[in-house]
Amino acid sequence: MFSFFKKRAAAKAKAPETAQSQSPPETEEEVPTGVAFDVSVISKTDVGCVRELNEDSVYVLRPDSPEKRAQKGVLVVVCDGMGGHAGGEVASQLAVTTIAERYMNSSQPVAPALRAALLAANHAILEKAKRDSSLKGMGTTGTALVLRGSQAYYAHVGDSRLYLVRGGSIYQMSEEHSAVMEMVRRGLISPEEARGHPQKNVILRAIGTQPQVEVALWDEPFPLRAGDKWILCSDGLSDLVEDDELLVAVNLHGLDAAGDSLVAMARSRGGHDNISVIIVEVLPVQISETEAEEKTATDEENINAGVPVETREVKIT
Repeated sequence: MFSFFKKRAAAKAKAPETAQSQSPPETEEEVPTGVAFDVSVISKTDVGCVRELNEDSVYVLRPDSPEKRAQKGVLVVVCDGMGGHAGGEVASQLAVTTIAERYMNSSQPVAPALRAALLAANHAILEKAKRDSSLKGMGTTGTALVLRGSQAYYAHVGDSRLYLVRGGSIYQMSEEHSAVMEMVRRGLISPEEARGHPQKNVILRAIGTQPQVEVALWDEPFPLRAGDKWILCSDGLSDLVEDDELLVAVNLHGLDAAGDSLVAMARSRGGHDNISVIIVEVLPVQISETEAEEKTATDEENINAGVPVETREVKIT
């Protein structure tokens, strides 16, 4: 169901199960009945120390309407653009806005809506490049995460990364569509060798460079737990900051300070690329006794009517 390419642990914790197990990771304590989820989000993007333009784009969309938020959840996106002149900047900005617009206006379930949104971004970038020859060849990575209800959904193209911090451990939750990671998967080089490989920034999939692109999705939604922290970042951060250091930063600091710390760390090591990070924390919110009683009564009615119900209500508020 899920592929976990790396794990780093600061303390012993049960790791998420691999794709073969078909079961999500567990925490020491289950989320109790009557607990809802809220989320806290920060985003940072920095031009770095070498580039003249910031070709990264970050996007956080949290609907104001509780009804819309319950329907669509919270969407966060990181895109790392590429292309001559201002092409990368145009591509990444067009991608994040297209993904957000198409996802929010879609009537499809979350996963197919996310996939369609990335495909729409692919088409939009190609069409813009056709109209402006100076933008020919531009493209972007795209990593999108939706937290809705008790579940996370993801769609991804390229080599930007998605991490989960849970129970003292950090897990890389995204696959990398790069030449070097393909070598790692085939056993030709080690993950350690990949970090310093001369082709580490050669990507095999991008949004907007070809008429067709394969979007990576999880087979099933990923169950959330209170205390989860999700990190989305461009390779300008992940190339210079180790997974262990990401883990320490988000566990040691508040979200905003953690974001600043990670950007500063990448800059202190040369900042050869643009640096972007989004950090999302899942927070429990106690619902009122009245809401819990109403939920119980509704469940009992549904059970009596033969309608399947969940054992607890977990929602993003």
